[in-house]
Amino acid sequence: MNCSGCSPIYPIEGQGTLYLRPISPALLEALQTLQTPGRLIETSNDMMWMHFSNLETVQSLIEEIGEIDPTLRDSLTVQIMPIYEQANEESWISLTMQESRFKHAELVSIILEHQFSSHMQPIVDASEQIIGYEFLLRPAENGKSFSSYELFEVARETGLHSFLDRLARITAIETSALFLPHGVKRFVNFLPSSIYNPEYCLTHTFEAIERLSLDPKDFVFEVVETEQIQHMPILQQIFEVYRSRGMSVALDDVGAGYSTIELMNRLEPDFVKIDRSLIDRCDQDSTKQQKILHIVEMSSRFGGQVLAEGIERMEEFEFCRSIGIELAQGYYFGKPSAKPPSGPYSNTSSNSWNN
Repeated sequence: MNCSGCSPIYPIEGQGTLYLRPISPALLEALQTLQTPGRLIETSNDMMWMHFSNLETVQSLIEEIGEIDPTLRDSLTVQIMPIYEQANEESWISLTMQESRFKHAELVSIILEHQFSSHMQPIVDASEQIIGYEFLLRPAENGKSFSSYELFEVARETGLHSFLDRLARITAIETSALFLPHGVKRFVNFLPSSIYNPEYCLTHTFEAIERLSLDPKDFVFEVVETEQIQHMPILQQIFEVYRSRGMSVALDDVGAGYSTIELMNRLEPDFVKIDRSLIDRCDQDSTKQQKILHIVEMSSRFGGQVLAEGIERMEEFEFCRSIGIELAQGYYFGKPSAKPPSGPYSNTSSNSWNN
């Protein structure tokens, strides 16, 4: 198992080399039989390769391979490298993933060329003073439009989600250094499924914080995951590594989907973020109120600070505040923005975001 977010990934535009392994005698024979002028197939003990002059050529070749033997989509791994780069152990992906990279070429280029930015949404305390921001992935200024959900789904399908997750974390850290002073909390999302070895895969994150002379205590790393968490010991280890570096951890979307109360109790995060589906009109719904109260009570047992997400009405905020919820976030206080309302950070009332 390797950390694809830690190996080099190259956007290829012109000439390059297509590497394939393992060697399939039947495939090699078929390609040689169908060999077109100028195509030279070379082999070593464990792989074969051929050079190409443009992406259209290699795309056609991969389609051709899939048609020769459809079962190779599951067994064959490939690398596409610039003309002067050799194959390496970290960059092999399945033939299916490579086909997906061609299919979603525009979104893949957004990922590989870092065509995105990090926007900030305010987080307030009970007196509506901004105490921090959550950093959210958005299109770059004047860049191609995309939805964050779609971008991460394509990243997962194409084997780039570790790469994207790492870049998104570093972008958030760098953006926070531009606008926020020490002492302001920075909530940064991460995908646990992108981190198989926390000490190794989080190195870039910790190096960015150190390089920018930021205070680790200002950072809260927040679990966001649309799939059920399969490896609880790994996630617990991730939490331990973050905390060992002086940072806090948060569990997102508690009360909905896979972020169950049981998961919260096992992880005991420093911050518990209640899902917006429970917060929506909670002032009018006794069933939601009971669920929210239960989360608050359970969080108090391990000292987790509760944050209500998705607040869009004052009545929702007032109910949450009345039962002891200390922190809140939502459009009522401000939408995600590329920078704080006055440019450089100003700890003003959150209502200045609602213009």
